[in-house]
Amino acid sequence: MKKILITGASGFVGSHLVEEALERNLNVYAGVRKTSSRQYLKGDRIHLLEMDFSNKKELTQKLKDHKFDFIVHNAGVVSVPKLKDYYRINYEFSKTFIEAIYASENSLDKFTYISSLASYGPANSENLSDFLKEEDNRNPINTYGKSKLKTEEYLAQQSDFPYIIIRPGGVYGPREKEILTFFKLINRNIEGYIGSRDQHLAFIYVKDLARAIVDATISQHTQKAYFISDGKHYTQWDLGKYAKRILNKKTFRFHVPVNLVRSIAWLLEQPAKITGNYPALNLEKVSILESMNWKCDITPLKNDLGFEPEYDLEKGLEDTLNWYKENKWL
Repeated sequence: MKKILITGASGFVGSHLVEEALERNLNVYAGVRKTSSRQYLKGDRIHLLEMDFSNKKELTQKLKDHKFDFIVHNAGVVSVPKLKDYYRINYEFSKTFIEAIYASENSLDKFTYISSLASYGPANSENLSDFLKEEDNRNPINTYGKSKLKTEEYLAQQSDFPYIIIRPGGVYGPREKEILTFFKLINRNIEGYIGSRDQHLAFIYVKDLARAIVDATISQHTQKAYFISDGKHYTQWDLGKYAKRILNKKTFRFHVPVNLVRSIAWLLEQPAKITGNYPALNLEKVSILESMNWKCDITPLKNDLGFEPEYDLEKGLEDTLNWYKENKWL
C-alpha cells in the first residue's frame, strides 16, 4: 500500500484530501501542528504526524523514519496580520520542507504543491473573455499570491524533483468558513456585494478538487502545473441567486462601494496586529474582490488527467448549504 503524507490536514481542504486518499486505499498520514484541531481526522486508518516546518532537522528525521511515496503539501496561510508571515509560512517553511526531503534521501514518487490562482493574479480585466493560461505573464496582486509564486519559482529550480503544482480557483464546500458569512446574511434576507460591476469568478467544489489532487499525485506526470476550476465561470451575483433558491429566501440587496470597503478592512485589521485574530474582511481579500476577471483555463488538466468536474456551482452549493444546515452552521 502506497504511503502518502498530507500536510495542513486539519484544515478545510486538507481534511477532504485525507478522506479522498483513504477512499483510494492509500496509507494516509495527516501532517498537523501540535495545536491543530483533530475534529475531522478521526479513525484508525488515519496516522497523525505532528510537524514543525521551522525545524529542518526534525522534519528530516521524520521523513527518514516514514519514507513516504507521495507528499501533498497543503499547509500554509491565507490570512495573517503581518505581511512578512505570508513569506515565512508559505515560502520559507515550504523551502525548508523541500530541503528536508532532499536531506532525508527519501525517494518520492511525487510532491504535490497546493498553490493558488493568486500566484498569477487576475486575467485581463479589460477583456473579460480572457482566461488565465500557463504561458501568461504572472502579476500577483497581493502578498499571499506573491508568497505562493515564490514557492512555485523555487520548485521550478529543482530540476530533479518530481513535483506537481495545483492552482485552484475559489474553493468552497462543507467545512469552509470564510464564504459562510455571505450565506448567513442570505439566510437573514440580506444580500450584500462589494461594488456593482460584474466580476468573473472561477469556483471549484472541494470534493472535485480533492479528487483531482490525488489523481495528479498518483499520475505519471511530473514537473507540471495546472489551474483547476469547474470549467465554467460565474459572476458574484450567481452566488446569491443559487443560495436564495436553495435556502428559499427573498433578500434586500445592497452594494457597498469598493473604496468604503477598503477603508473598513483597514480599520478591522488594526486590532489584529495586537490580538492576532485576523478578520475575514482584510486588505489582502479586498484586492481579490475588486479584480474583475479570475477565469482560468483547465484544458491541460483535462488533457493530462482526464479531469471532469462532477459539481458545478449550483450543485455544489446545494450540498454545501445542506451540510451547513445539518451541522447547525446556518
